[in-house]
Parts: sequence; structure tokens; C-alpha cells
Amino acid sequence: MYTNILIPVLLGDSRDTQLAFKAAQALADDGAQITLLHVIESVPHYVSEYFPPDFETTSRDKVQTELDAMAATLPGSRTAIADGRAGSRICQWAEESGCDCIVVASHEPTLADFFLGSVAHHVVGHCKCAIHVVR
Repeated sequence: MYTNILIPVLLGDSRDTQLAFKAAQALADDGAQITLLHVIESVPHYVSEYFPPDFETTSRDKVQTELDAMAATLPGSRTAIADGRAGSRICQWAEESGCDCIVVASHEPTLADFFLGSVAHHVVGHCKCAIHVVR
């Protein structure tokens, strides 16, 4: 069905990424590219002075290690890291990379989601390709 699938991954979260992986595999054509993307949100300047100087590099290395471990469980997948606000950056990355499908794991909404919105909600409302939400 799809040839270029994106799976946004939120590390350290309780969402079932394995369910998203299974859905992506079921939706993928033979030889499809599946990308695991993690978005690193910027630390505000007024807070950054309280972090160690090598915080960004160390964090990025840790994220890459965790993504590589996840990709090892999904044959033929690759990883990517982007910077910015998660919802908008996922949509931008998907469009720039020519993704024809995004498989995003969702969660039971909390009260904060109704006021602030969730990343999955933003992706569903703003991305131009097919979106499959798994819960």
C-alpha cells in the first residue's frame, strides 16, 4: 500500500511502539522505507544555563542509541532525529521526505490534551499524507 512510511517515536513514553511497528509492516509495500523519527524539542534559553555544557550532544547520542535499538526490531527500517516542536516538525519532515503514510501511536487523552492538544492530534490535522493512528 505505502512505500515511504514514517513512525514518530517518543522515547520513554508508555505508548505501544510495537503496535505502530506492526501496523507499519502491514501497510508497507515490498521494499518500502520505514523511518523511525524522534523530535528533540529545544530547551528554552532561560533554562539551558542550568544544564551541563555537553547536554545537547549527550542527549542526541542517547536518543540515537535508543532509536538504533528500536530499529533493530523492525527489519529494513532507518532512524532520523529532528529538532523543533514535535507536531509541526513531524509534518514538515514527512513532507520534505516524501512520506506517503505516517503511523502514529496515540494515548488516552488527558485534560491537558483538550486545552493544549496532542502531537497525534496535530499530525492528523496538519499532515498532508495518509495518517494511521494506533492505540
